[in-house]
Amino acid sequence: MSQTVCECRSPQEQRLLDKIEGKVDRFRATHERVFRMLERFDGMKPRIDIERALYFTQSMQVTEGQPLVLRWAKALMHIARNITVYVQDDQLLLGRAGCDGRYGILYPELDGDFLDMAVKDLPTRATSPATITAEDAKRVIEEIAPYWKGKTYHEALAAALPPEIHKLTYDDPKGLISRFIVNETSSFRSSIQWVHDYGKILKRGFNDIKREAEEKLAALDPASATDMCEKKPFLDAVVIVCDAIVLWARRHADEARKVAEKTDDPVRKAELLRMAANAERVPGEPARDFWEACQSQWFVQMFSRIEQKTGTTISNGRMDQYLYPYYQQDIENGSLDNKKAIELLECMWVGMAEFIDMYISPCGGAFNEGYAHWEAVTVGGQTPDGRDATNELTHLILKSKREFPLHYPDLAARIHSRSPESYLWDVAETIKDGSGFPKLINDEEVVPLYVSKGASFEEALDYAVSGCTEARMPNRDTFTSGGAYINFAAAVEMVLRNGRMKKYGDIVLGEETGDPRDFKTWDEFWNAYVKQHMLFLRTAFTQQYIVNNLRARHFAQPMGSAMHDLCMKHCIDLHQTHIPEGIDFGYFEYMGLGTVVDSLSAIKKLVFEDKKLTMDEVIKAIDANFEGYEDVKALLKSAPCYGNNDPYADSIGHEIDRLSVEFAAKYSQKDLGMFYNVRYVPFTSHVPFGKVVSATPNGRVDWFPLSDGSSASHGADVNGPTAVLLSNYNTKNMGMRDRFARMLNIKFTPKCVEGEQGTEKLVSFIRTFCDLKLWHVQFNVVNKSTLLAAQKDPQKYRNLIVRIAGYSAYFVDLSPDLQNDLIARTEHDTI
Repeated sequence: MSQTVCECRSPQEQRLLDKIEGKVDRFRATHERVFRMLERFDGMKPRIDIERALYFTQSMQVTEGQPLVLRWAKALMHIARNITVYVQDDQLLLGRAGCDGRYGILYPELDGDFLDMAVKDLPTRATSPATITAEDAKRVIEEIAPYWKGKTYHEALAAALPPEIHKLTYDDPKGLISRFIVNETSSFRSSIQWVHDYGKILKRGFNDIKREAEEKLAALDPASATDMCEKKPFLDAVVIVCDAIVLWARRHADEARKVAEKTDDPVRKAELLRMAANAERVPGEPARDFWEACQSQWFVQMFSRIEQKTGTTISNGRMDQYLYPYYQQDIENGSLDNKKAIELLECMWVGMAEFIDMYISPCGGAFNEGYAHWEAVTVGGQTPDGRDATNELTHLILKSKREFPLHYPDLAARIHSRSPESYLWDVAETIKDGSGFPKLINDEEVVPLYVSKGASFEEALDYAVSGCTEARMPNRDTFTSGGAYINFAAAVEMVLRNGRMKKYGDIVLGEETGDPRDFKTWDEFWNAYVKQHMLFLRTAFTQQYIVNNLRARHFAQPMGSAMHDLCMKHCIDLHQTHIPEGIDFGYFEYMGLGTVVDSLSAIKKLVFEDKKLTMDEVIKAIDANFEGYEDVKALLKSAPCYGNNDPYADSIGHEIDRLSVEFAAKYSQKDLGMFYNVRYVPFTSHVPFGKVVSATPNGRVDWFPLSDGSSASHGADVNGPTAVLLSNYNTKNMGMRDRFARMLNIKFTPKCVEGEQGTEKLVSFIRTFCDLKLWHVQFNVVNKSTLLAAQKDPQKYRNLIVRIAGYSAYFVDLSPDLQNDLIARTEHDTI
């Protein structure tokens, strides 16, 4: 290990060092079962299981011409009847979507037009590879992919985009290769992030939802075309899908009993028989205790993954709230203790880790490196009546994240102005562990914004974190379409190159705003940037208009709809364009905020105000990628930068944000009938987006990653982490509502947060984040030397977990570009 003896280490770093030295993990003795389960697949390359794709395709072939929601439900029933069910050693929860070990499944309704090509490349591709047997690859190529050619949403979208939109979206006629300028994201998932109302299933069960659907069917007017052609297929689909998940669960019960008959160990036999009894009851009937509640939730979560590919995976909602009554009851009656409760939860965490949310398309894979996952478990926050919601289960889940070395599930902690000190202390101690958990979401920003957009206080206060940084209100949220990712750093380059980009040669992609050498004032340069910015926004909104109107013809979600109050009330599938009484929250992504602000700041300050550089000198240096122009690069980097609480730079950021928020306010409802708001959450896409942007006036070199989210540019934040928070605050248009999440990454050294004093400082920092009403913040607590050592010897550091972009991943699973991006982020050693 390259670290010096005196270097302070995070608990995670110390565990890694102990493992390298052959020491036993100090938590193993109290988590023996889940450690054994984890070690069976730790480090395994995921395997593609084709059963879901095969049975889904078989059903869709024989139901052509029927309503889509009914076809989808029948396909899920065909899968439920035929897919292999598994009973794993040690596992206390039943339910998988594929084979043993680490696995992914296919969604040919998304990728069918190029699936035959993709399966050949999966084992060797650079990002997130996966194995597939020769026999399975053959079946994909010969049986699955041919049916979907010409039928996928992706093909329909590529064909529907007008030429001027297509050229900023795709780099090929078929739409398989992105330009990474105004990038559509709707074609590599059926839905954006989502969270179900799990509490409803725990309290009612699917048999009661089936009963409700049957009552509604009986009440339909047979003379009404709307009832017979729209409502009836939906309700028929609900009945079928309720039966499907119950059948699937009972098949697991049967298999568990078969395994129990062959088991000699009396303890394991008793576990298997209890698991079988659980699966016989839930999720058809209400859960009666904590084990049944966990099993019911897990069946719903896994069947959701079979139902569709939800971007970022189905999230887990407010687990410390809807599971708490069962936990409290069982603790009080003596049938459960904390050790058993943690064991059940960690069996779920392991099951999550075995399922890999594979992105087959090249663009989707580039967006989501390191087997990205966001099955967020939300803890803390407030109750629907505005009281603090923390409880014993909140603290138990945080304890699990500190003691079990796994980056599943993604953990999100809601923070509010009255969050108890004991809760914030526990959150801070978990952050200090160094694996990137939990990310923090701020009630003081989320709740008022949601109320301003039509939610009641009760609904907004009960939100659950969903996906990377977003929030969902189960039973009120209704929008599922992915939005555009917009590369505004490309807009800066197009100003410098008169509508062109170095990457794409002499093709005119943007507005021809003239030769910037001829600009006499900053206003001329700014106005040229605004023209490019507005072109990108117009493109994104037109793109989204087409997306919204196409998706309902290609996707359905009968089980998710059965769990949604408004879908059941109006008998309409969740993927339809608009659900009556629902609130449609969508977003377009601002890519490269720090890169853009710092570039414009440098131009304004050094070229037009101080006149230390000419525009010709800047352009020549950029064209040369700063080689031979090191003095120009140094001067450009000396300009005021975002992330330092500097009014000069932050005022530019505020104006940039205003352009987007005002555009969204004017056109979202008018043209799209929804809230289509600006967001700053790139996942890992700031890396591939950076690969199409040449050198920029902030000193960034050709093809280097853009700044991520609302974080500062690499190394530009030199005034400490509180200044980063203040810049984030300064650049927001607080008086305007058409904005959404901002992802903020901050990296601390372990020394910075060492001991009780370090915890106190971190709690104070969290309070400041809360007071400033920022949406999100997440932390890496790791030494740079550890990251460098992991690059040099990845096998030794196989289990090093880092925080990337709303999720944590194994560092060695990331591409060198993303590893270097993380290393280059400013390492704060004081708070």
